[in-house]
Amino acid sequence: MLDDVRAVFMPYCLDKQQDGRYAILNREYKPVGFFTKEWIKYADYPVLVDLKGLGPKTVEKLSYDGSSDPNRIYLYDDRTAPNRGDQNMKEYLKRLSILAMLKVS
Repeated sequence: MLDDVRAVFMPYCLDKQQDGRYAILNREYKPVGFFTKEWIKYADYPVLVDLKGLGPKTVEKLSYDGSSDPNRIYLYDDRTAPNRGDQNMKEYLKRLSILAMLKVS
């Protein structure tokens, strides 16, 4: 699955950790930019962030299917992947623009 830039370097989902911080993951559930299929323990790397302004409405806007579940927020699925058509890319970029406006700490 790690055969294109999207799969490695673009966010697929946001995974909430027990401490409330998020890991922003690629299509292989690795931190964005990790080009590996090896098991990764997120806490071992400086990849976890607090996302300020991530309330219920923002979660719904980020989720490709409008889900309000903040524990794992999917920006797309296999059917709506941004490399599967112009409309999918447009919708994905809209979600990325929302994500890009959040503050991290």
